Amino acid sequence: MPFLDHLEELRIRILKCLGAAVLFTVGIFPFSEKLLNLLTQPNDQLKNPAEIIFLKPTGALMVRMEASLVAGLILASPVIFYQLWQFVAPGLMPNERKYFIPGLLSTTLCFTAGMGFSYYILIPTVLPILYGMGTETIMAKINLNDYIGFVLRLILVGGVIFELPVISFVLTRIGVLSPDFLIKYRRYSIVLIFILAALLTPPDPASQIMMAIPLILLYEFSILVSRMAKKRRHAAEQETDF
Repeated sequence: MPFLDHLEELRIRILKCLGAAVLFTVGIFPFSEKLLNLLTQPNDQLKNPAEIIFLKPTGALMVRMEASLVAGLILASPVIFYQLWQFVAPGLMPNERKYFIPGLLSTTLCFTAGMGFSYYILIPTVLPILYGMGTETIMAKINLNDYIGFVLRLILVGGVIFELPVISFVLTRIGVLSPDFLIKYRRYSIVLIFILAALLTPPDPASQIMMAIPLILLYEFSILVSRMAKKRRHAAEQETDF
């Protein structure tokens, strides 16, 4: 296909991805009240929950739109991945195309596990620590926009971070990464993990450690995944040689 035709196909698939995102966002907006209740539940279940308020007439509306947009993007992700697959599939070998369905399932599973970790473990642990920084006369009253932005950021960061094994598998399959490389730079990676955890989480040691420990475990698991991918790549190369 000529280069301009590739660009036209890419444009069409991007429009389909945007259309799916808009469709899911609009579709979930009528349920935005339940979505907000779900996002504020980690705060409401605390022994001493903070009072969540909004300070502008349009504050609650903007938060509902933001939460609906994020939820719409998450729900539209299978469509987005499918359109990406349809764009790159013609350039792949037949033995490479068979990894799409397992890759899509593993990506979805890892992302869901990361969101669940942030929602059920990280956020309920971090909030009491942050609220505890107040005093007897300084009570926690949080702007709704700030709270929802904080929670959504941790949930999305958790989902993205848990994609590390999938990324390791893909990069090893195409020959960019190897398990020996991951083992060799393990010590440096652990230092970078703690730095990354400090940047992605609130500035308290507990949340940083809680983010760093799963990252280290994911790194070790990524080494195992990389070994498996390397064996499969060598097996595929031998079959091609024969």
